[in-house]
Amino acid sequence: MILDIKSLKKRRILSSLIVLLLLTPCFILITLKDNDYNAAKASLPIPLVIIDPGHGGVDSGAIAADGSKESDINLAIALKLRALAEFYGIDNLLIRQEDITLSDTASYSEHRDLQCRTDIVNAKENSIYISIHQNCYPTGQASGSLVIYSENDKSEKLGKLTHENLINYLNPDNRRLAEPAGNKFFILSHVECPAILVECGFMSNFSESEKLKSSDYQTSIAGVLIGSFIQYTQDTKYI
Repeated sequence: MILDIKSLKKRRILSSLIVLLLLTPCFILITLKDNDYNAAKASLPIPLVIIDPGHGGVDSGAIAADGSKESDINLAIALKLRALAEFYGIDNLLIRQEDITLSDTASYSEHRDLQCRTDIVNAKENSIYISIHQNCYPTGQASGSLVIYSENDKSEKLGKLTHENLINYLNPDNRRLAEPAGNKFFILSHVECPAILVECGFMSNFSESEKLKSSDYQTSIAGVLIGSFIQYTQDTKYI
């Protein structure tokens, strides 16, 4: 059997990151930097990662049975993802840093909120867009993460890689498949860069909702997302 050394190396990076995150809730990551990755990013154009916590302000998104808001969980994960990006020296942009809407109209407009987010993304060159959301279903049985990607080759590659990593490291029983966005998601249909939307779990599922509210689990999700970003950039024109 011929070993794919490059693939093994990338998997080792992500595995090390996830293990440390699961064992150390407080970002004890100072020995984790990968020498090859840091050497590569010193000489090649690493993309900007744009982190978008979905919803915000008057638009709380899904609400769990105990009143927990999707918008709050999205932001908590996004802040942890930004912290990891900064640790790795990855340029990043957090679209919202507090519980606000991006709509620029006098009263809230979902369409303007989505358009404003899209405009922010499209104004940046050499970027990758990651939107963070939580799922919801009328009954409590549905569970598992899901990654939805813009319909272009680069987004599909990033989406499937991220989805596979979420299953391997956090949701081993998840049987869902990464999905193309089609025209169902405004931002994914209108941004010009590689773009994914990550449904981290179901607010309507009690046990999953409890995990999603956990700071440790949020950190693990952020670890998978930044690890997937690094894997993706190592295997494309960026590196």
